[in-house]
Amino acid sequence: QVQLVESGGGLVQAGGSLRLSCAASGSIFSINGGSWYRQAPGKQRELVAFMSNTGSSTYADSVKGRFTISRDNAKNTMYLQMNSLKPEDTAVYYCRTDRSYRTYWGQGTQVTVSS
Repeated sequence: QVQLVESGGGLVQAGGSLRLSCAASGSIFSINGGSWYRQAPGKQRELVAFMSNTGSSTYADSVKGRFTISRDNAKNTMYLQMNSLKPEDTAVYYCRTDRSYRTYWGQGTQVTVSS
């Protein structure tokens, strides 16, 4: 069973930075890749950033140039570095991976950006 645990969320002023972490129960990201999603109240969950098993990454247009996805294979951990945060970034952030036709989600971590 794959388990994902996010951490690093919190309250930050606009223009500030946060780094989110997603710890996995095994060597999952290097094999299957992973992604970060976010969901604001009353809104659909949206893809923020994706990293393939080979390390290539893509980003939503709204976060390009501000967010960076990365991973540490030795720690089985994926990260999302968020800079120049805006109030529009306020949401619950989730990490995700897929293996054997099953999708695994973390529990989510709250990010709140004040004006």
